[in-house]
Amino acid sequence: MTLPLVVGVDGSEASLLAVDWAVDEAARHGLSLRLVYASLWERYEGATASTGPDRPFERALQENIVASAADRSERRDPDVKVSTDIIPEDAADALLHEGHHAHALVTGSRGRGGAKGLLLGSVGLTVAARAYCPVIVIRGDRAGVAGSHGRILLGAGEPVSSAAAVRFALREAEARGCVLDVVRAWRSPTLDGLHSPGHADLPVRRYEERASTVLDVLLRDAMDDHPDVRVRQVTVEGPAHNRLVQRSAAADLVIVGARRRHGQLGLQLGRVSHTLLHHAACPVAVVPQLV
Repeated sequence: MTLPLVVGVDGSEASLLAVDWAVDEAARHGLSLRLVYASLWERYEGATASTGPDRPFERALQENIVASAADRSERRDPDVKVSTDIIPEDAADALLHEGHHAHALVTGSRGRGGAKGLLLGSVGLTVAARAYCPVIVIRGDRAGVAGSHGRILLGAGEPVSSAAAVRFALREAEARGCVLDVVRAWRSPTLDGLHSPGHADLPVRRYEERASTVLDVLLRDAMDDHPDVRVRQVTVEGPAHNRLVQRSAAADLVIVGARRRHGQLGLQLGRVSHTLLHHAACPVAVVPQLV
């Protein structure tokens, strides 16, 4: 059975952008769309879903939000099948539960109550850090969100944490018919005490060569299943989080892997993922690798 693309909606402008993006994504991959509004209000108040004139205001608001999101989805692409649900749970917990039966989770960068000064809302951050399916946070400038660059960016980490992200990136590039840039950052070691230029160059070359080897290992087998995808392997010197943020300005989606340890609670995000979720100029996909 094909799993749906699940979108968290709350009526905010950010969530409506997430709905638009998700409709296009569902159409590309032949997926259905599931729009979810989650709120603890009904649990606390003991509200019921009555349909008469005494129906609680909050319930009516929730129903209006999901109905408006569904109408928006159908106007954007009537061929994408859409379902909706209102869940009496904390938003992050509800989406994490939905993620066990989702192709991916899609969220906006900020919720209805989020202050404009916040770079990423707490729900998006929590879901990206804990979900066991891919999570896409819709953020960035207009060109990146619209997908007008024709380029996807994959931040290549270590093979133990990046294999699922590689497969996700190749499928995405194939569905979009666009270029996939696979970037591996490397750092030059501190060469204090080495005064000979010839000796100073040697360890730097080793670090760069290792970065190229990691890319070869990551892509070697996965590319066989996607022979038509145009892949560019790039090694760059410098901190990975900075280099990927810079390159996200020319991308439609930046993808990174994340290790998920079964039974481990709390946020499981590295510095690269955390930085991209707050500063990338395009949507960010965090793809978990279970270990």
